[in-house]
Amino acid sequence: MQSDRAAALLGGGTAGNERLTTIVSLVLLVLLAVIGITILRIGQLIWVHLFVGLLLLGPVAAKLASTGYRFARYYTRAPAYRRKGPPEPVLRLIAPVVMISTAVVFASGIVLMFLGPRDRGQWLSIHKVSFFVWLALTGVHVLGHLPSLGPVLRASQPGARDARIAHGAAGRWLALAGALVGGLVLAIVLLPQFASWTAHGAFPHHHHGG
Repeated sequence: MQSDRAAALLGGGTAGNERLTTIVSLVLLVLLAVIGITILRIGQLIWVHLFVGLLLLGPVAAKLASTGYRFARYYTRAPAYRRKGPPEPVLRLIAPVVMISTAVVFASGIVLMFLGPRDRGQWLSIHKVSFFVWLALTGVHVLGHLPSLGPVLRASQPGARDARIAHGAAGRWLALAGALVGGLVLAIVLLPQFASWTAHGAFPHHHHGG
């Protein structure tokens, strides 16, 4: 019984890891689209930009964890991951820059949120540049996992479950739910910090940017 519970939470191997990464990538794609829309009307949608930006922290952390786990297992010569092969060359190449730009864009965004629009200074420039770098590279990273979406969705249909990924399904859904709930809680807790950005006159010239 305990082994069955452990398999439901932790099993799945390489196929389960790929499935988690693909599902999280799909969630990120939706949230990134929302962020993109807010940039077009940043003066009116700044609260959405801030809220979704904080919400993104959970899924981004889950994505980094799932892909980082695959990298670690491959380079520590885990047999199953060695048989599956290394990540795509492009994904391996941009992975370090994705991690650095992720740290910079979210750190600068949080600093800006606390500083408010009057003291944004160079932090706004840092946030804008890092955001567009991060958006482009994360988009490539996310799109790189979309070819797996079809098999993942087919495997989710009744009667078509793949035994390789049936194990660990509960754990993967818990990880995704935990990531979303964590980001949501953070966004709700920090709602009061939005006040200076949503106040009248915060965007007198209707700046557009991340």
